[in-house]
Amino acid sequence: MKKFGLLLAGGIAAIVLIANLGPIVGLALSVLIMYYSFKQFIRTDSTFKKIIWALIGLAAFSATISNFPAIIGLVALYIIYVIYKNWKKDEIIVEEKSNDPFTNFEKEWSQLKN
Repeated sequence: MKKFGLLLAGGIAAIVLIANLGPIVGLALSVLIMYYSFKQFIRTDSTFKKIIWALIGLAAFSATISNFPAIIGLVALYIIYVIYKNWKKDEIIVEEKSNDPFTNFEKEWSQLKN
């Protein structure tokens, strides 16, 4: 039943992630433009160029804020990551617990010897 819950939560998170792919790409591009304009703003000595780079940076900042739904998509991506890790952890635990009578006998026998 736990696997079903993880699968259901992962499916919902995947749908949310796919629905927010556009805002995620827009957020990435606007953050990249904002970073580049900041670096150019710091490098330049001309007042006119500083004004131009500041305006470009402000436009990129407003684009970044308008892509706020991308945060929901990034949270969905993190949820998928956590579900994937829990899924793998459950498989490792299941592999360690074996119902094979011979391995159980070996464990019991080694405990009796000690």
